[in-house]
Amino acid sequence: MKQTEVLLQPNPNARIEEFVYEKLDRKAPSRINNPELLGQYMIDAGTEFGPGTAYGNALIKCGETQKRIGTADRELIQTSALNFLTPLRNFIEGDYKTIAKERKLLQNKRLDLDAAKTRLKKAKAAETRNSQLNSARLEGDNIMVNFSYVLNFLHVKWLKSEQELRITQSEFDRQAEITRLLLEGISSTHAHHLRCLNDFVEAQMTYYAQCYQYMLDLQKQLGSFPSNYLSNNNQTSLTPVPSVLPNAIGSSAMASTSGLAITSPSNLSDLKECSGSRKARVLYDYDAANSTELSLLADEVITVFSVVGMDSDWLMGERGNQKGKVPITYLELLN
Repeated sequence: MKQTEVLLQPNPNARIEEFVYEKLDRKAPSRINNPELLGQYMIDAGTEFGPGTAYGNALIKCGETQKRIGTADRELIQTSALNFLTPLRNFIEGDYKTIAKERKLLQNKRLDLDAAKTRLKKAKAAETRNSQLNSARLEGDNIMVNFSYVLNFLHVKWLKSEQELRITQSEFDRQAEITRLLLEGISSTHAHHLRCLNDFVEAQMTYYAQCYQYMLDLQKQLGSFPSNYLSNNNQTSLTPVPSVLPNAIGSSAMASTSGLAITSPSNLSDLKECSGSRKARVLYDYDAANSTELSLLADEVITVFSVVGMDSDWLMGERGNQKGKVPITYLELLN
C-alpha cells in the first residue's frame, strides 16, 4: 500500500499534506503536476521565441503534449486511488486490524489453555504419589491425620485445576470460532481485491496508451520540422533563413540545375485549396513513421496533391505505384 502511494505521488511532502487533509476530512487543494509544469514552461518559452518560428512552434507543440500527459497522469492517480488504493487501505486499517487483534487474542487463549493443562497434570501427578503413600499404611495417629489433610488439599486443588481447564478450554474454543469466521471472509476479500487490482492495471494501461498516442501525434507534428533545419542556416548565400511559419521552410532558394522554376511558399498553401496535382522536389530525406506515409529521398521529384480533411502540414505524395502522406516542409513545388 505504501509503495503504491509512492508510485502515484513521489513527493513525500505532498503525501503528508494529503494525509493531514484526509484526517481533517477536508479536500486537498489541487496542485499542478510536473508534466503540466514542464508543459507550461515550454509554452511560455515558445511564445517568447515566437509561435511563427520553427523552434517556438515546436516548443509550443511539445508543451501542449506535456500538459495532456499531465492531465492523463492526474486521471491515473484519481482512478487508482479510488478503485485500488482506497479499498486496500480500508481493509488494512479496518478488517485486517480486527483479524490481527483476534488472532493475537486466540494465541493468548492457547497459552492460557496450555498453562491450565500443565497445572492439572501436576495436580494429578501429586495426587497419584500421595495415593501410593496411603497404600503403605503408615502407623501413628498424627502421621495419618496430617497425611489425610494433605491428600484432601491435593484433591481439592486437582478439582479446581480441572474446573479451570474446562473454563479455559471453553474460552479458547469460542475465540477459535471467532477467528475462524473472520479468516473465512479472507476469500471474498481476496476476490474483491483481485477486481481492484484489475482496475489498477486497466488504469495504467489506459494511461500508457494515452501517453504513447500523445507522443506519436507529437512526433508526427514535429516531422514537419526538418531535422537538418538549423544546418541550412550556413547556406545564407543560397538559402534565406525562414522566420515565419514552418511552411516557409519550403521557400528555400536552392536553385534546380534542371531549369525548372521553383514556386513561392504561398503556393504550398494554395495547393491545399485546389484539387489538382503538382510536381515537387524533395529537400531532405524523410523516413515514413508508419504505412500511411511515404519515405522520401533528397532531390527526387514526386507528384503531390491535397486530400480533403488532411492535416494542413501534410500533402499526399505519389512516386510510381507508391503513395502516402508527406510533410509539406520537406518539399519545393515546381512549375
